[in-house]
Amino acid sequence: MSQAVMSGGTGGSLVQIAVCLGVTAVIGLVTWLTIRRDKHDGSDKDVYLAGNSLSWLFVAGAITLTNLSTDQLVGMNGNQMLLLAWWEISGFVGLLILAYVFVPIYYRAKVTTVTELLEQRYNGGGIRTLVSALFLFGMILIYLPAGLYSGALFLKTAGIDLPLLVLAAFLGVVAAAYTMAGGLRAVAVMETYAGIGVLAIAVLIVVLALNAVDWDIARGVPPERLTMVGAADSPIPFHTLFTGMIFIQIYYWSTNQPITQKAMAAPNVREAQKGVLAAACVRILIIPAIVVIPGVVAFQLFGDIDDAAYGRLVGEVLPPWLSGVFAAAIAAAVIAHTAAVMNAAVGLYAVDFHEKFVGKVESHWRLSSIVTALLTVTSIALVPVFATATSIINLLQQLNGLSSMPILSAFVVGLLFTGVESRAAIVGVLWGFALYAVYTFVAEPLGAVPLHYIDFMVVTLVTSIIAALAFNRFVLGGRAAFAPRKVFAGLAETAR
Repeated sequence: MSQAVMSGGTGGSLVQIAVCLGVTAVIGLVTWLTIRRDKHDGSDKDVYLAGNSLSWLFVAGAITLTNLSTDQLVGMNGNQMLLLAWWEISGFVGLLILAYVFVPIYYRAKVTTVTELLEQRYNGGGIRTLVSALFLFGMILIYLPAGLYSGALFLKTAGIDLPLLVLAAFLGVVAAAYTMAGGLRAVAVMETYAGIGVLAIAVLIVVLALNAVDWDIARGVPPERLTMVGAADSPIPFHTLFTGMIFIQIYYWSTNQPITQKAMAAPNVREAQKGVLAAACVRILIIPAIVVIPGVVAFQLFGDIDDAAYGRLVGEVLPPWLSGVFAAAIAAAVIAHTAAVMNAAVGLYAVDFHEKFVGKVESHWRLSSIVTALLTVTSIALVPVFATATSIINLLQQLNGLSSMPILSAFVVGLLFTGVESRAAIVGVLWGFALYAVYTFVAEPLGAVPLHYIDFMVVTLVTSIIAALAFNRFVLGGRAAFAPRKVFAGLAETAR
């Protein structure tokens, strides 16, 4: 790439900005042409589940791009080691569990949000409110600002010479516009169209990167950056693939509202499963290579440069005429990811909080616009917090542990046992949140607990389940029974 572009020179930046804006506008136009004849009734399912009208293609595209943003491209490549591919490889298993276990459950229960399922199972709204609050906590304080930060960082390191907050604000405002204007339907369609371009050019980056080092990825790279068997002090010790990793994937793909929302937006179970399985194929065949190989090549070319690796490599290997197109593709990925999380967050607030504590929602479109505007402002304001993190992806995984395993414990107890009260599930979730917080912010920094955070997630999950069942038995006097078949059979009856 020319020196002007690599250094963020004015000419290069102006060309990239123009191309980026142009491609973003084209994606917006194609999305509008696709959805312009859709009919809307303003209901919660219309705004947050696309009126159950998504075909398998849009389910697959939406799931893929909701996950594949610069959190992955920048964050995983920022580790500059092949080992991080395990997050995506194990994600394939998580998607299979979503398709064959959780999709039938959600459709049988006829829910709009995953938290509605918890209320059905525990016959009480307290656990629904708590889990929804934890989801919103993660989306507002972690997912949204981290996504905007990593996207803005990439665009800046790739040559668009504008302040980080300006870039983040542009991405956030455009994402908000999609959420306000078209709800989940617009977001899913845009994610699919943008995803095709993102995947195509990301694969091209891998090919060009390998070509830049004569297809010898190992030359001059330490063995620990090439191995797939992680040591005890690595980001993913090998044994954790058989401990906490699988539970992280179950939580993320099967109970996490921004992901499961897409699977619940199809007309029926079969169409939803086709979309999830298509996303699983993309996950295993394409994603691992694009999130680790560029980072390792960047180490070979530039040394250890953390989260700047991907953007700098792109600036090095892409021809100048493609740099603006790729910047646009990444911008589209960030916009799609942000819009998807915003729509999920608004849905949780509207269905789980506003209707319950404020009043009946007369127009979900109007409420969606107001809440989306507030989320956009807070997300942009929090971007500087993530600028101090050495690795985005490792920070996100550690912070996710605060709520992920406690939330998963509520689903495990609710779907496997009968006779458990909502109050018991709440105790289990609060125990898990407190336990993991103590581990993350006190015990681990002091070296008091010699467990990797992925291992400790198993401890958190198991003890949260035990806490819920023990409180239910010894404090509330209930008797839990292990009866998953009875639970599944009763979901349709409860939903009526």
